[in-house]
Amino acid sequence: MFKQKVLPPIIFLFLLSGILFIVSCSGKNDTGDNKKLVIAEQFGLAYAPLQIIRADKILDKELPGWEIKWEKLVNTASIREAMLSGNLDVGFMAIPPFLIGYSNGMKWKMFTGLSSVPVGLVTWKDSIKTLSDFTDNDRIALPQPGSIQHMLLSMAAEKHLGNAGYFDNMLITMAHPDGMNALLQKKDVTAHFTSPPFIMQELKIPGFRLILNGKEAAGSDFTFAVGTVTDSFSSKSPEAVAAIINAIKKASEIIKNEPDRSAEILSGEYQSDKEEILEYIKRDDIIYSTEINGTDIFIDYMKKSGYVKPEINFTGIYYK
Repeated sequence: MFKQKVLPPIIFLFLLSGILFIVSCSGKNDTGDNKKLVIAEQFGLAYAPLQIIRADKILDKELPGWEIKWEKLVNTASIREAMLSGNLDVGFMAIPPFLIGYSNGMKWKMFTGLSSVPVGLVTWKDSIKTLSDFTDNDRIALPQPGSIQHMLLSMAAEKHLGNAGYFDNMLITMAHPDGMNALLQKKDVTAHFTSPPFIMQELKIPGFRLILNGKEAAGSDFTFAVGTVTDSFSSKSPEAVAAIINAIKKASEIIKNEPDRSAEILSGEYQSDKEEILEYIKRDDIIYSTEINGTDIFIDYMKKSGYVKPEINFTGIYYK
């Protein structure tokens, strides 16, 4: 069973983000002579290259002599907290949560893209055909306030309903596996804004349908997952940053050129049928790449809507 948790009104997003100001990023993972690297990922096929990197020990080969530790965290709030406390060097997430942290003073940068994948809002409820059919009694599961799913839903709400915060009091924060489980039970969750493989698995169920997709909400394609690194780590260990980028390129090529073996690795990760995963990773709309696209889409919207501070200059967000 999953535990339901109703999100607070959106104003609390900014109160929570304000905590970033008072947390010191002291950098406990001082690489010095220790050569230690701690990396965090999240749930879903958007992070598949990282899972291939682990399985094939690609990064271990790129960084011989380094101690490399992998963490799987439920959302970007957990990743931000770990990076702020110095317990994490590199985290993979979507662009909007990165921008919120940067806006609130976090010393970090985006250093690589990872994936572009289809995302969308899935429902089982017969009465919901469009966004305007949701009522105050409905509940929408997504990873957290400030997530890319939240931003895309807000964009669509502003575009179609004239109110960016239209859905804020309907939101429930859940990791994607829990969100899918809740949706399948048709009890406490009306809809789930999610990503692969969960979105494909949900849409295979008779009666489940897509109400909104990410490209429709954003108005253009965008990178879903990017790599972020603390300034303290990247300044001390640029060779590690370069090695991660190179490892992602190699893993992306493996997924493209060895899809059967990749699907076998990933099916164990997701406890899913190999043929099902193979079908997903061969889709044209799932792209693994180190390129970062669509950042300006989110900066412009989040400045206009108050999710980040309008006076912040985001020209320094990329690691060079």
